Amino acid sequence: MSLGFSADAKEQVRQATDIVDLIGSYLPLRREGRGYKALCPWHNDSRPSLQVNPERQSFRCFVCDIGGDAFSFVMRHDGLTFPEALALLAERAGITLKSSGGPPGGADEKRLLYQAMAWVEQQYHECLLRAPEAEPARAYLNSRGIAPESIGRYHLGYAPDRWEWLVGHARDTRFTPKVLEKIGVVGARQSGGGYYDRFKGRVLFSIRDIQGRPVGLGGRVLPGSDDGATKDRVAKYINSPETPLFAKSSLLYALDHAKDAFSKTRTALVMEGYTDCVIAQQAGFGNAVAVLGTALGERHLSLLRRFVDRIVLVLDGDEAGRRRTDQILELFVAEQMDLRVLTLPDELDPCDFLLERGVEAFSQLVEQAVDALEHKFASALREADASGGMHAANRAVEEVLATLAKAPRLQASTSTAIKMREDQILYRLAARFGVTESRLRERLSELRRPRGKQPRETPVAVKQEEVGKLVLAEQWLLQILLQTPECLEEVRREISPTDFRCPRRRQLFATCCSLADAGEWLTFERLMLELEDPDLKGLLVLLDEQRQAIGSADRRQELADLLRAFREQQAVAQPVGQAADAERPIDEAGQMENLRRLVERERTRQGISLPTDG
Repeated sequence: MSLGFSADAKEQVRQATDIVDLIGSYLPLRREGRGYKALCPWHNDSRPSLQVNPERQSFRCFVCDIGGDAFSFVMRHDGLTFPEALALLAERAGITLKSSGGPPGGADEKRLLYQAMAWVEQQYHECLLRAPEAEPARAYLNSRGIAPESIGRYHLGYAPDRWEWLVGHARDTRFTPKVLEKIGVVGARQSGGGYYDRFKGRVLFSIRDIQGRPVGLGGRVLPGSDDGATKDRVAKYINSPETPLFAKSSLLYALDHAKDAFSKTRTALVMEGYTDCVIAQQAGFGNAVAVLGTALGERHLSLLRRFVDRIVLVLDGDEAGRRRTDQILELFVAEQMDLRVLTLPDELDPCDFLLERGVEAFSQLVEQAVDALEHKFASALREADASGGMHAANRAVEEVLATLAKAPRLQASTSTAIKMREDQILYRLAARFGVTESRLRERLSELRRPRGKQPRETPVAVKQEEVGKLVLAEQWLLQILLQTPECLEEVRREISPTDFRCPRRRQLFATCCSLADAGEWLTFERLMLELEDPDLKGLLVLLDEQRQAIGSADRRQELADLLRAFREQQAVAQPVGQAADAERPIDEAGQMENLRRLVERERTRQGISLPTDG
């Protein structure tokens, strides 16, 4: 369960949410037969391929091969976790969620803070648009090339150069100074009592969460506004402090606008400044976001992983920008995330580059952005050449190998691109510094090996064709269980979750077992409610569609044959987590014949090819 929310709470939200109304609020729907269709938001769809089933309250795109229920739709579309999706749908339905572990009134207090932050954003925005004292701020934004439309789109604002302007405006509202202090827009005076406006005299950039709710502010002091006495003490940029709504390591500026572009490009342009991001999106780069005065971190990466496959880090063309790349590179290598680095020429920032040299020139640089490991390699070579000597060369080799070592060891499942990248870098290191590739690989293995731990043998892989047949058999078994749930206990006597090769089907079967242990009856609706992973929900929709397609005949004899075949498969492929016997021959004519016969028959009936693992 999520954050203490019970199945009853999730069921209440599910029943109050009609998936047709929900998806219709995001996409234009067209009635077709007993269901609806829409253009899929996750690929460049020209013919409606997203199917919505109002009877089962599910959706599925037959091109993307993804599906699920109302929860997984908003999780995928808005990039939310399950608890966030549950909260969003509950609020949409007017349901107050009560967490079994949360403090009384916690949800009401959080709602008040969100409302206060939205009110603050609006006050500052109105001030920028209309107040005479905001004229210098309007002139500054105009000088930076920010269009009036962007001022409205991004809810830009201005905090007048007065200590208590915001507190005074809030006097006749329910947003007390204590509430404003809790969301980080005012601070308590150290002496004399009272509160002061934290963002006094600054142009403001509203920071919103993934759902588009204001959660914080970024403020830039106006050029020339600080006098000589305070000039050296005034920070150019400040952000909201950490609050119940705002955590800068988990947020990215303009992500609420960029997420739609992410679904089409599968690439994020990550910049370092709010103005850079606004100008980039204004110029047509809708997939631009910005960090909030901090380097990209693990939580940012986790957030972006929901939307994109590639990240292009756009850095100012100065030495500080190059150093920042090295600081975060190891994180991306360890996660095997595709990171590209774009260092702008002539020490320009993205805003100035776009305004001076145009969209086409910037697009070309984005296309030419180098792989981050290549960037590291080139950087190490530059330093070695500049320093000269054997010590500098050794240090360069060690730096590159230490970065490579952060990546997981190459496996059979590792992508060809990752293998080629490592091979190319090792080859170039060997050629450049006169070291053999075998010596470099030996050193790389040493760096990857935990201290005191000996290398272990890699289990022998099962033939891909056989794995495919086993996975299809697992899929068929789950279809039969959806059709005849009363057979689950019989199946559990023969098979455990660890017998499944496919991780998702393994987890789905384990969920079936957990529900049975809790005395729950196995149904599509109950399983869908229990699952929180959108990929698992999509798998369940696919299995249920296949179950309905093959009819409702009693499958008990087929189940018995399938269980017998599963027992015999153990001679060919060991359960997950156990080493296979490299010396044991695979007797395809004997041990696998029953499974082969059953699977081939099912493939013919369903008209499907071998599935991939996962």
